[in-house]
Amino acid sequence: MIMAALCWALLAVGFNFGWLSVVDTHEHIYSLVGAHEAHGEGLHLAEEGFKNTLLHHLGKTAEILIFLIGAMTIVEIVDLHRGFEVLKSYVNTRSKKRLLWIVGILGFILSAIIDNLTATIVLVTLLRKIVPDKKERLWFVALIVIAANAGGAWSPIGDVTTTMLWIGNKVSAPGLIQYLVIPSIACFIVPFVVASFMGPFKGDIKLDVDEGIQAERLLSSRTMLFLGLGMIVFVPIFKTVTHLPPYLGMMLSLGVVWLVSEYIHPEEDFTESRREMYSAHKALSRIELSSILFFLGILMAVAALEALVFGTVMRDGETIQVGTLRYVAEVLDQLVPSQDIVVMLLGFASAIIDNVPLVAASMGMYDVPIDSKLWHFIAYAAGTGGSMLIIGSAAGVAAMGMERIDFIWYLRKIAWLAFIGFLAGAGVFLLLEPLIS
Repeated sequence: MIMAALCWALLAVGFNFGWLSVVDTHEHIYSLVGAHEAHGEGLHLAEEGFKNTLLHHLGKTAEILIFLIGAMTIVEIVDLHRGFEVLKSYVNTRSKKRLLWIVGILGFILSAIIDNLTATIVLVTLLRKIVPDKKERLWFVALIVIAANAGGAWSPIGDVTTTMLWIGNKVSAPGLIQYLVIPSIACFIVPFVVASFMGPFKGDIKLDVDEGIQAERLLSSRTMLFLGLGMIVFVPIFKTVTHLPPYLGMMLSLGVVWLVSEYIHPEEDFTESRREMYSAHKALSRIELSSILFFLGILMAVAALEALVFGTVMRDGETIQVGTLRYVAEVLDQLVPSQDIVVMLLGFASAIIDNVPLVAASMGMYDVPIDSKLWHFIAYAAGTGGSMLIIGSAAGVAAMGMERIDFIWYLRKIAWLAFIGFLAGAGVFLLLEPLIS
């Protein structure tokens, strides 16, 4: 947040003194150089241009944040009603190999619906109840991170980065699913097939599957689970039908889930005094506001770089001024012969640097049509590349915090599995994309 405020403050000071120019998303350049002499309309237009550029970027960032707040609140309402306890009924095996595939498939599917971070938290909580040995559990948790990131990459609501691309009209929901679902499945299946033959997933574990399942559920658990998941899935449908921004669909979905949660009875002897325990007010107090503020800061900081006029490039024989990120993209195009290589490098970088600023930067770097190959490949690379390090994705950081996973242990034992999965999915994408197009 400090970084975002300082970036825009420095940009404003430089702009007001005539040292810097800004560019909006329509490539209109605003500068006070010469405007002071002109006074009147020229000065006014330049100042308004700066303000409107800032408001535009804030508006785009707010769309993402409102969407995330809505999705997080729905998930927390479902969790308050213990809806995710219903998933325990699907885990009915003693085989480690079968359990690996069950939690992996659950992670892959759930992450596409409720996002990879939440899916990881839900499944790690579930595994704590059925795999008591921590050393054994760490292997399952690490593979869940790979499955959750792969599942989130092909869904517009599965990862913050795909949500950003979707809300920013870089990809459409049908296009994202059509181009990325098979590469994401490859990214998920290859590491799991290899892991199935490894020692930690051989043999059986002691499971008390039925014990306490019914006791832990509420009367409202199943209803709220399917309502919550259904209303989140409804958001892309709402956008497709109305052509309105996704955050409005998420507001509608949250309103419906909130309304139902106010009137449903979670317990047999439900009293007014216990209503607060299952209310949306309680859910709102549990969402990760620190993550929301992090996204606010990082996206607005990247927006400042995008708005700052840095250099000139040639287009159609004409020299035009462009922002910092667009200039970087032009330089990369000259230095690196293939955009595919640039995107692959972006995937590796997302394992080290948070993928949110990387994708935000790429959205400012390239000006290509919606559903182009570049945006789909960026969505895949940024979404799945983070699995190669435990700190490379929100799902990995959540798992690391919950289970105290050692960075070096993950690097030695799991990183290579994530790496071959990433390469497999990328290879499938590059092979299929020309056929689908």
